[in-house]
Order: sequence, then C-alpha cells, then structure tokens
Amino acid sequence: MKPTQTALIVPIPEAEEAVGPFRATLDVSAAWGVPAHVTVLYPFLPPERIDSRVLAALTGTIAAVPRFDVAFTHVAWFGESVVWLAPRPDHPFRDLTAAVWRRFPEAPPYEGAHTDTVPHLTVGHDAPGHVLDRAARTVSARLPIPAAVENVLLISGSQEPGSWRTVATFPLGRRPTG
Repeated sequence: MKPTQTALIVPIPEAEEAVGPFRATLDVSAAWGVPAHVTVLYPFLPPERIDSRVLAALTGTIAAVPRFDVAFTHVAWFGESVVWLAPRPDHPFRDLTAAVWRRFPEAPPYEGAHTDTVPHLTVGHDAPGHVLDRAARTVSARLPIPAAVENVLLISGSQEPGSWRTVATFPLGRRPTG
C-alpha cells in the first residue's frame, strides 16, 4: 500500500499505557499505526517529495531545537468532540513546529486551517460525549505523565489500517546546560 501523506510527530511512549486503550477505539490514527504523539507538522510534504535534501534540512532544523522534558498535566477539549492531554510547558513544541514551518513554508500546520496550533496529545475524537467523558476521567486519574522529548519522527502512510511507518528519526539538539 503506497503512502499518500507524511507527518512529523514527537512520539510519547510514556503515555501509551494511559491513553492506548482509548486511542485504539477513539482515535483513527491509532488504527493507522500512529503511536501516541504530539504533532509537529501535519500534513508535511507529499511522500514523493521526501528526498535526501529534505531529510538533511530536517536533520539540521530539528537538531537546532534542544531536547526537553514535559509533563502531560491535564485533560482539555477542542469543542465537545476532541479530548486531549496538554503538555507543560508547551512552548518547546511550538518552537519545534515554528522552526520546521519556517524551513518548509509550503507545509503550514494542518494546511493553515487553524490560526494557533495548540500542542496536544489526542486521546479520542468524534465519539458520543459520554464515551469521551469516560476516557477523559479515566486518563485524568493517571496524570501527570512525565516525558522526555528527544526525537521527532517523519512518518508516512495512508488512511488505511496499519499503513503508517517511520521514514526517519531526527534527534533534537543537546539539552541546555546550567
């Protein structure tokens, strides 16, 4: 199955135990094979545009952003249809998105659909309210979830089950000293 899209994400394996059971049924990207994550840039470039120059540019751009620690501290909502976890601090994710977008201005976050890209880890969406409420309450009881952010993944796939794969892993830069 040929990939039709790419994305840049920060995987958050530390959250899988808490959110995985809900994402499996409430977040279609989990069925596609996308792990628990915070999106850096989606959609990114079409798969056929990913070449050695793009990979080199991503390597340099992402390495310029230092590694950081976050904690997913609370549950939040986009309207009544999307429940998600909020990272604190969130500015390192915003910095990462801004850096990649500056380097690839032809790939605005979410195709420019939102004026502000809010860093988040989706728990579930587009399900009955009581189902999302239950997910929110259950996950909330397991917070905070600390995480070390050290890599960005370039993934590609389609809207087919199990189709997303990691194309490349890009390490963030060294942690600031002092």
